[in-house]
Amino acid sequence: MLDLVSLRRDFHMHPEVGFTEFRTATKVVEILTSLGYEVIYGQDALDGPSRRGLPAQAVLEEAYERALRDGANPAIAEKMRGGYTAVIGVKKGKAVGPTVAFRFDMDALPVLESKDADHFPQANGFRSQYEGNMHACAHDGHTTIGLGLAEKLGDGNFSGTVKLIFQPAEEGVRGAYSIVQKGIVDDVDFIFCHHLGVNVPLGEVHGGSHGLLATTKMLAHFHGVSSHAGASPEHGKNALLGAATALLNIHAITRFSSAATRVNVGVLEGGTAANIIPAYAKMIVETRSESEEVNAEVEKRVRNIIASAAAMHELDHEIEVIGGAIPINYDDEMADLALEEARQVEGFHSFKKGEYNAMGSEDASFLIKRVQDRGGKGTYMSIGTDIPAPHHHPKFDIQEEILPRAVELLTRIAKRLLT
Repeated sequence: MLDLVSLRRDFHMHPEVGFTEFRTATKVVEILTSLGYEVIYGQDALDGPSRRGLPAQAVLEEAYERALRDGANPAIAEKMRGGYTAVIGVKKGKAVGPTVAFRFDMDALPVLESKDADHFPQANGFRSQYEGNMHACAHDGHTTIGLGLAEKLGDGNFSGTVKLIFQPAEEGVRGAYSIVQKGIVDDVDFIFCHHLGVNVPLGEVHGGSHGLLATTKMLAHFHGVSSHAGASPEHGKNALLGAATALLNIHAITRFSSAATRVNVGVLEGGTAANIIPAYAKMIVETRSESEEVNAEVEKRVRNIIASAAAMHELDHEIEVIGGAIPINYDDEMADLALEEARQVEGFHSFKKGEYNAMGSEDASFLIKRVQDRGGKGTYMSIGTDIPAPHHHPKFDIQEEILPRAVELLTRIAKRLLT
């Protein structure tokens, strides 16, 4: 029987950011295989060209070698090389029935974990061993819950098929889209996605959450010409100045009456020295909105501003989408079913549906939307755990007692639909 706490702590000690989850994903493959699942991974589990925000090749290789040093199965990891870190576990039951999917994200964050004595992982010896990376958003718990669910359903004593989706690169909303493009959920009738914490206290379950925003993350490159800033400035074309012009105008985009919007330039980099006209600059910008259509309009305006700023300073430019999500519209029937089953789990005592979830954006939205577009149903749940610090904070942590409760809840949901 899996030791959920030990498993979660092992994942916590080895946090891997998006598309570099080689060690985590190989462990998932090994456990699913041991439980008798058909396991799909590597290039069979996601569409390579549609991956968003893929790290540089050198970063991928460094993470790959680190995973091998820390116990990743080389034969499994080789098939994931280059950032193909999605894992799909499939278990067919003993009779014909629907296909039910569950999504679990695996990636960590580039956050330096606290060394303070009152930080539970530090005090109990499972703080991150990868300095500068941390499981600061409960994905170590999500992966553990997914494997716990796999164990509970491992006997296949049900009618239908269970599909467990272990997703890379949820942070930055980058990984789910390529799983959708591979067709992984095209045969799914029901899909359930969830998150631990998100300001929901221990003992409370939200059967469906709304308020998650559509978003587009873009990386813009500006290309100019370098020149001596004192002797011949007129021969230069200042890429950083063009990017700065774009930044100021992006933040001046008007608000909308039809839906709330957000826009932010989070990164602006360029230049090499005080006496050199910058030949290159890059900008990372995001748009968000409650409305998919309004987000698309804000994105269009951002693109126009970048193009105009580049033209003003006689620069070349290109824009690449490095992440995205759409709003989630959960199905009432699935949210109600989740809450009905939660009421049967000891330790849950507060049950809500349709609560506003202000956590930002979620690319599980693409998975749920694809299932719904093909006639299926889905929901996005919040499962409560008290947290000592906000998500993405150096002192973030979860209450480990939620792990078996969440496994029991998802097991009950699966068996309810697969009877």
